[in-house]
Amino acid sequence: MTTILTYPFKKLPITSKWALRFAIRPLSCSSQLRAAPAVQTKTKKTLAKPNIRNVVVVDGVRTPFLLSGTSYKDLMPHDLARAALTGLLHRTSVPKEVVDYIIFGTVIQEVKTSNVAREAALGAGFSDKTPAHTVTMACISANQAMTTGVGLIASGQCDVIVAGGVELMSDIPIRHSRKMRKLMLDLNKAKSMGQRLSLISKFRLNFLAPELPAVAEFSTSETMGHSADRLAAAFAVSRLEQDEYALRSHSLAKKAQDEGLLSDVVPFRVPGKDTVTKDNGIRPSSLEQMAKLKPAFIKPYGTVTAANSSFLTDGASAMLIMAEEKALAMGYKPKAYLRDFMYVSQDPKDQLLLGPTYATPKVLEKAGLTMNDIDAFEFHEAFSGQILANFKAMDSDWFAENYMGRKTKVGLPPLEKFNNWGGSLSLGHPFGATGCRLVMAAANRLRKEGGQYGLVAACAAGGQGHAMIVEAYPK
Repeated sequence: MTTILTYPFKKLPITSKWALRFAIRPLSCSSQLRAAPAVQTKTKKTLAKPNIRNVVVVDGVRTPFLLSGTSYKDLMPHDLARAALTGLLHRTSVPKEVVDYIIFGTVIQEVKTSNVAREAALGAGFSDKTPAHTVTMACISANQAMTTGVGLIASGQCDVIVAGGVELMSDIPIRHSRKMRKLMLDLNKAKSMGQRLSLISKFRLNFLAPELPAVAEFSTSETMGHSADRLAAAFAVSRLEQDEYALRSHSLAKKAQDEGLLSDVVPFRVPGKDTVTKDNGIRPSSLEQMAKLKPAFIKPYGTVTAANSSFLTDGASAMLIMAEEKALAMGYKPKAYLRDFMYVSQDPKDQLLLGPTYATPKVLEKAGLTMNDIDAFEFHEAFSGQILANFKAMDSDWFAENYMGRKTKVGLPPLEKFNNWGGSLSLGHPFGATGCRLVMAAANRLRKEGGQYGLVAACAAGGQGHAMIVEAYPK
């Protein structure tokens, strides 16, 4: 079977079979910024299951998400994670001693604090008797932290979990070359001056060339941006469509920020600097200005630019998750139930960013829901092209039959219910922390808009993906 991304980008004409098959009407500039009306949903069935504990989100917070290289640039990851934990303690007033376990997600680890969950917990004043561990699953690391916590509670192992995530892209590990590392280790083992001199004589200047980390697939050596560009081409997503979607994200995020809807953000006083109170990557522009930017990955033919991509971000998030009976016994009014979830994996070369398309129907079927039952969609926005390619895949019977083994298409999420308070393109994307932001956005939107079910979905490096159903807690 011909793969989706067989054709080189520059050789894919607009009249190709893919372009014709997946061509859809562009987002209209007039409708993209329209404020979505509050969802007036009749109460549907609850997703509680017999003999399984209900798991609830009491509340969740995050530090302001900042462009890397700005106010957080002199910190370490555990500083941000500690700030999120401290913010959660202040927000919920939960006694530290009742927390059974702490789980954090992260992607690019600081070698000094490889178990950043433990270091942050100790720094935030949690008991040294409270276990903590760190997970990594690329952009769905916080999702994995949350669902690990859900499993611990549902199985009766724990009653109270703190789950979160952190990423600090301002200070990423840059390694010596392998040859230099080997030389230094061998020198450390040398027992005589003669051995040391012999090793030093093998040194060459090119040993000093550093190894820089990259957002690239180990299995394919392709950067995620390059893959996003190929995906956009395969699904005939135009540059204008991508810019329109990015403008929508930034405009809705700015509106939500101005109206005080981003209530999960907690102020953080950066040591030696001012207190940071809001995200700093929200930058509504104009289509004319965005059109001036050159392609960032595939040059000169590409359509993915800095304006329609998520940016490198510093930030941390944390959520208080409990068994429902424990939360009620402690006097809390939870915000939402965490219901069914699903992880998926695809080909990391041609379907790297299609996780939401594959995970969405599976989690809906598991929960016994349809797309029409969902009142709030919160999808991770890695790139505009990634979101719009997923839209086209989800709205295609042909794709469903040929690539997903389904008889009918998944269905297109209504734009008026989709990422109404902005997304990763505008709010930022600290790799290890975004999952908690998505869930809290869904929970807070359901409370604000009167809906019952939210669907959270995200793609991740390695061709993986995640989706979860969030159910509003009865008012």
